[in-house]
Amino acid sequence: MPRLPVAEAKAAADEAGVPDYMAELAIFQVLLNHPKLASGLNDLLARMLWQGKLDTRLRELAIMRIAWLTACEYEWSQHWRVAQGLRVSADDLAGVRDWQSYPAFGSAERAVLAATDDVVRNGSVSAESWAACKQEFGDDHATLVELVTAISAWRMVSSILLSLEVPLEDDVVSWPPDGQPPTRETTQRVGLTR
Repeated sequence: MPRLPVAEAKAAADEAGVPDYMAELAIFQVLLNHPKLASGLNDLLARMLWQGKLDTRLRELAIMRIAWLTACEYEWSQHWRVAQGLRVSADDLAGVRDWQSYPAFGSAERAVLAATDDVVRNGSVSAESWAACKQEFGDDHATLVELVTAISAWRMVSSILLSLEVPLEDDVVSWPPDGQPPTRETTQRVGLTR
């Protein structure tokens, strides 16, 4: 799928009501081939990124887990930068690769990451993971709805990025911190063949 040149992407972004700085990102240079759709997706993601109820660290850990399970280089590499800007440690970000064995994660992280695995693998949160999330968030229904929406939305973004073969921007490092992508075995465990 062609990437719009930056000037053309910014013009399309302005027309669609997408902040023009988003047009500097490869994902939006591709999505702005359909400005109204790019606007709707931007609105959904921006609402959760900047006005969400879900703890930003938990959200970023879920996004990183999705990127790892789906072998989505763009999502992993971009959200590595986003998460570090939100003060999520590099150790915690790398810890999502094998979160079950990572000792620094507590019950909240484990509940969110289990729910994330469920959605990526099976399309919905299991009863066991849902119970763990309810244990963590109680009757905060808005946060629970946002959690499921965030996992589902960034799973969709991963599919878009992979299907449209959106490349990394020139200044973005591939697969931080060590340049190592997930193995084929990792993606096969979740039913992916990439």
